[in-house]
Amino acid sequence: MTEFHGVFPYLVSPVDPTGQIRTEVLARLCDDLIKSGVHGLTPLGSTGEFAYLNNAQRLTAVQTTIEAARGRVPVVAGVASTSTADAVAQAKACQRLGADGILAILEAYFPVQDAQIESYFRAIADAVDIPVVIYTNPQFQRSDLTLDVIERLAAHPRIGYIKDASTNTGRLLSIMNRCGDGIKVFSASAHIPAAVMLIGGLGWMAGPACIIPRQSVELYNLCKAARWDDAMKLQRRLWRINEAFARFNLAACIKAGLAIQGYDVGDPVPPQAALTADQRKVVEAALREVG
Repeated sequence: MTEFHGVFPYLVSPVDPTGQIRTEVLARLCDDLIKSGVHGLTPLGSTGEFAYLNNAQRLTAVQTTIEAARGRVPVVAGVASTSTADAVAQAKACQRLGADGILAILEAYFPVQDAQIESYFRAIADAVDIPVVIYTNPQFQRSDLTLDVIERLAAHPRIGYIKDASTNTGRLLSIMNRCGDGIKVFSASAHIPAAVMLIGGLGWMAGPACIIPRQSVELYNLCKAARWDDAMKLQRRLWRINEAFARFNLAACIKAGLAIQGYDVGDPVPPQAALTADQRKVVEAALREVG
């Protein structure tokens, strides 16, 4: 199976006012990110606004990314639903399109217990023949993955990775200690990527890498070379992006940052709002600071 590591930008989903995915814009972004050295692409992560898209829009975003990648880097496609059957159908469709992996996300309206959470992720992994990354983001999800559930899921032959956005770096170390080689950890932008690399992470999946790909790859390379002083010097500078984005809607920030760089990605999908003029100035200033 394909091995994942490094910087995987969470792609935006450029949607025009009629609801169509701007495929040419997304394809150009994918090509530019690959040329910047990223190690993979992730359509339909949080920055991809998966919760606001219909099934046709989701599949178009995934297909466009796969076609633009042309096998140069792996594509890990986001799959999310409140329904196990729907999530399984999405995962199968992404594999048919040529995705190299699945980013499995659980949406929930009514709370669900550990047994049901575990069965949801197992059903997705059972339905495909490609690696599965389980994703937990307790700030936004109603039902989180406990350490016990993660440990049991790590025994599944296709669940080899987790992207954890809990903001709790100690939890990441607990996952590594419990699961050993059974599951590898990707950082989120909610963590400090260099710190996660230091304790044993293998990279990060994050929206900010869309707008600072070259600097993100540089940071990854410094970490891999164990040049920690240089890595932390760069990390401190890049953290200004995270600090600015923590103040506003993440998808709106990434789309604004890409628009500043010349990508016609449009506004966030309603009812989300675009950044105000003053908020956009904050993003512009953060981008200037990191070069």
